[in-house]
Amino acid sequence: MGRLKRRIRPSDITINIGEEAPVPVCPIPGESWKEVKHDNTVTWLAFWNDLINQKDFKYVFLAASSSLKGQSDKEKYEKARKLKDHIKNIRANYTKDFRSKEQVKKQISVATYLIDKLALRAGNEKDDDEADTVGCCTLKVENVACLPPNKLQFDFLGKDSIRYLNTVEVEPPVYEAIKEFCAGKNKGGHVFDKLDTTKLNAHLKDLMPGLTAKVFRTYNASITLDKILNEQTKDGSLLEKINVYSRANKQVAIICNHQRAVPKSHDSQMTKLNEKIDELKAQRDEWKADLVRAKKGKRLASDEDGKRKRKLTPEVLEIKISKIEAKIKEIDITKTNREELKTVALGTSKINYLDPRITVAWCKTHEVPIEKIFSKTILAKFGWAMDANPDFRF
Repeated sequence: MGRLKRRIRPSDITINIGEEAPVPVCPIPGESWKEVKHDNTVTWLAFWNDLINQKDFKYVFLAASSSLKGQSDKEKYEKARKLKDHIKNIRANYTKDFRSKEQVKKQISVATYLIDKLALRAGNEKDDDEADTVGCCTLKVENVACLPPNKLQFDFLGKDSIRYLNTVEVEPPVYEAIKEFCAGKNKGGHVFDKLDTTKLNAHLKDLMPGLTAKVFRTYNASITLDKILNEQTKDGSLLEKINVYSRANKQVAIICNHQRAVPKSHDSQMTKLNEKIDELKAQRDEWKADLVRAKKGKRLASDEDGKRKRKLTPEVLEIKISKIEAKIKEIDITKTNREELKTVALGTSKINYLDPRITVAWCKTHEVPIEKIFSKTILAKFGWAMDANPDFRF
């Protein structure tokens, strides 16, 4: 802040093209690209160093809807599905090491447990001029409180400086290990002082090729969605089915700590919904009174303008009452949904952590239009998943 950023010149930019492709003409006469590469193992098309913070790189990537990006996404979710075959052994492995005499092994086992159970990020070292955000390996003593008999309270700033505040019950050996790791250290001391992300990632890759903390997050998010959708979806109205999906998505967002501020329009929207419900209830009560009169063969009462109402049979009135009650129920579901989801960001997990084939299969099985769940942008991004079979399970 408070510094001028000069414009990016072609001489700052490295471009990445196919070996046979002609080099794009430099848009500024007399200047040339910094470098031209032919690297087909990456998906970036161009990059340059940030002119103020030289350690930062800015990239131009392929569009989210491109076939190569789609292929990369599919591989990511397949890797998370592969974890399903290893997870039992991995959990047995780290549980065995909770009481290890070797401090490094013990810290690795407890860190792996937290990444698996709480979907924590691995955490990387930060420069002095960056926000003091925290991941599993960089947890400090002040970020964890031990609450007897076996609860841990976490309080730290995670990615994008979003606060992670959570109290969880953990296995007694994990509780004792964390107490031991924190003992005798000052508030700023690291809980996992014998561990860094390099050691942790090397260990994870030994457990399964390509395994990282993000693969755990993707696996736990997708398996949670798959399980809730298959256990809780029942025959009902379209709105009720969508509500089951929203609740499942909310559960995933809580696991991944995807939060948002309460929308400014939330209170006014809730007020409108409450007014609509009151209006419909008044109409329903009026029709119920009319139904009592109609069943007794009496004339219907006059409307609020004093005009005589047209004669309606009890059957017609009963249909009207049932329709209005269905409408009240519908608005009530919408209201509850909005209230429950007001501080939860559902989009992040849909884009990054939930295998889209779970959603596509669920929509096909329960006859829910996919457009009710996925926005146009997400539909374009996950075109490769649209032909998933209705019986697909993560």
